[in-house]
Amino acid sequence: MTNSRISGFYNLTIEERRSRLADAANQTPDELTPFTSGGLSAESADHMIENVIGMYSLPVGIGLNFMVNGRDVLVPFVVEEPSIVAGASFMAKLARAGGGFTATTTQPEMIGQIQLINVVNMNEARMKLYEHKAELLATADAIDPVLKKFGGGARDLEVRMIEDSPIGPFIVIHLIYDVRDAMGANAVNTACEKLAPQIESITGGKVHLRILSNLADRRIARARCTIPVSELTVGFESFKGETVRDGIIAAWAFAATDPYRAATHNKGIMNGVDSVVVATGNDWRAIEAGAHAYAARSGRYTSLSTWGRDADGNLVGTLEMPMAVGIVGGATKVHPAAQAAVKLMGIKTASELAEIIVCVGLAQNMAALRALATEGIQRGHMSLHARQVALAAGATGDLIEKIAAQMVAEKAIRVGRAEEILKEMQA
Repeated sequence: MTNSRISGFYNLTIEERRSRLADAANQTPDELTPFTSGGLSAESADHMIENVIGMYSLPVGIGLNFMVNGRDVLVPFVVEEPSIVAGASFMAKLARAGGGFTATTTQPEMIGQIQLINVVNMNEARMKLYEHKAELLATADAIDPVLKKFGGGARDLEVRMIEDSPIGPFIVIHLIYDVRDAMGANAVNTACEKLAPQIESITGGKVHLRILSNLADRRIARARCTIPVSELTVGFESFKGETVRDGIIAAWAFAATDPYRAATHNKGIMNGVDSVVVATGNDWRAIEAGAHAYAARSGRYTSLSTWGRDADGNLVGTLEMPMAVGIVGGATKVHPAAQAAVKLMGIKTASELAEIIVCVGLAQNMAALRALATEGIQRGHMSLHARQVALAAGATGDLIEKIAAQMVAEKAIRVGRAEEILKEMQA
C-alpha cells in the first residue's frame, strides 16, 4: 500500500529520495528510472513534434501527504517555480487532519462543435437536425469500435442558433461524446468530420468548422477538504487559528468579486494543476483554456474555488473545474516519464487522475491564501527563489544554500548581490 507520508524527504539527497520513494510506492528503483533523465530519447521526441533538435528538461518533484478519497497518493509535479511542491505538500498534510481530500468527477463527456453556415431557414434546419438525431448519433457511434467496446461513444446532439455574429446568423451543433479514459480530441474531431456531409444533406447548409471544444463543462472534477482550525497555525504559532481562517476566507472573497485578483488567484490553482497535467503527458494548454473559460461562465470572471467555515468553525474549501485528462493515447502512452508518473500514482482510470489533479489544485490554492493571510506571499516563496538566484550567479555545492540564506536575511535577492557574496566567500 502506498504511503504518501515520507518524513524528512526534503533533507535527503536525490538518490536517497528515489530510494525512499520506491519503498513508499511499492515499486522497484528501476521503475523510477524514466525520471532520472527525463525519460525521453531524441528518436522518440523526433516522432512527437516537428523540427526536433533536442529536449528541454524541467524538474520533477513529489507532492507528499496527499490522501484522496481515503487513499494515499504520491503525486509527481513537473514545474520550474519554487514553493509549489512544498506548499501543496504542506497543505495536504494539514488536510489529512480533516480526513484528507474528497473528490468526484462527472462522466468523461466532451463536446464537438460543428458550425453550419449559409442556412436559409434557421428554425427549419434546427428541427430537421433533431428529427435526424438518432441516425446522426448512430453514425458518430460507429466511428470508434474500440472506444465503444469500453463503453464510450456518442451520447447526445444539441443544436444552438447563433443569432448575432459578425457574419450573421449560423447554427452550432454540439456532439456530446463519451471518451472514457482518453483526453478525447482525436475521437471527437474524427466524429465531427464524419457527420459533416450528413448534416449538410439534411439542412442544405454548409459545414464550416468541426472541432472539439476545450470548455469541457460536461467533464467536471470536484474536490473538497476540511481543515481543523487548530491546524491552521502550524508554522504560524503567533497567529490564532480563527484569524488565519478568516484571513483565508477574506482573501478568497477578494478573488470572488474582483477579476484582477481572480486571475492571480486562479493562476495559483493552476500552478498545482498544470504541474501534474504536464507530468502525466496531458495537454496543459487545453486544461488552462477550459479552466479560465469556466471561471467566466457567468459573464464575469471569478474564482474557481470557494472557502468558508463549517458549523464547527473549521475551514472548508472546494474546487470545481473542467478536467479533460486521459491515460491512454497521446504523449501519455509515448513518453516513458509520463507512464512512470501514472504508475506512481497507482491510477487505473482517467477519472482517478482528474480527481487527484483537482485536489492538488485545491491544496495549492490554500497554500497561497494561507501565506497571503499571514506572512505575505514573499517570505516562503523568496526563500526558495533565492537558491535559483544563487545558482544563476554561479554558486555550487554548499555555497548555494549559504548565499541564499544571506540574501534572504538581507532581503536582497538579486543576481548582482549573489555575485558579490560569492566573490566574498571565495576570496
